[in-house]
Amino acid sequence: MKTIRVVAAVIRSEDKIFATARGYGEFKGQWEFPGGKIEPGETPQEALVREIQEELDVKTEVGDLIDTIEYDYSSFHLSMDCFWCNVTEGEIKLKEAEDARWLSKDELYSVDWLPADMELIEKLELFNKHLK
Repeated sequence: MKTIRVVAAVIRSEDKIFATARGYGEFKGQWEFPGGKIEPGETPQEALVREIQEELDVKTEVGDLIDTIEYDYSSFHLSMDCFWCNVTEGEIKLKEAEDARWLSKDELYSVDWLPADMELIEKLELFNKHLK
């Protein structure tokens, strides 16, 4: 099975995190943390800065690695490095997603997450340290 390596940003602002709904492809309309594929020669952090600039038109600071999620979809294996991030410059503009929300911890399960992203949500026990 083909492995796809991607990065995801868990962008924080005060007591909420940012999620987007895919605007295209097989998983259109399902929710995820923004990010994308790691290009050859890029570190995961470099890929995340580039992807967030491309998708949301903002500059970000990449923080600590939260976890690497390994998930088998029907046609590929996903390896997703997930990092805490902060927007450092600009206002978020959706360039690829069809919708976006800032979610509090009480709202995390109010959207239809992609399976790999749901695994990250379930692993975010330390999330309570970051959200009130």
